[in-house]
Amino acid sequence: MNEAPADDEAAPVKEPRLWRDDGWTARVTKNMDDEGWAVEMIKDGEPEPALVGPWTMGRDKKNPKPLDASAFNTLVKTASEVLRRHEQQLHATLHKKLTVNTKSGPVRVTLDIVVDEYDPHALLAAYDAAGEELARLRVDAGFTLTAASAQAWLEGS
Repeated sequence: MNEAPADDEAAPVKEPRLWRDDGWTARVTKNMDDEGWAVEMIKDGEPEPALVGPWTMGRDKKNPKPLDASAFNTLVKTASEVLRRHEQQLHATLHKKLTVNTKSGPVRVTLDIVVDEYDPHALLAAYDAAGEELARLRVDAGFTLTAASAQAWLEGS
């Protein structure tokens, strides 16, 4: 029995409307919002594109400009930056910190949200100026870290 070879997702593809290389796929598609073209950048293993944007028309003003190495490299750089910014924003949302002044000196208080489908929660921790942990408490994932809430927690612990 003769079986067809499986598609190799890692193999580079360099076609006018589809480029795949270095863990990324660029695909030029018809823009459904208007008469133009769009390009989407998908990181290998991800279900959704990291970047979707307009694509340039070709010389005939009908078909899209073909992808090339320079355009692909620029798209990879841009899509990577979008992902990096998204990761930074997510990190900032899940990890908060502030410093409060106490009688014994400044205390850094952190709130680390643990995203869990079944048991979402957060860890509240306090550290002295030397970085030694003073206290740790599991709190609700919706806990809001403010100077007032940190101060109240420190005074109560």
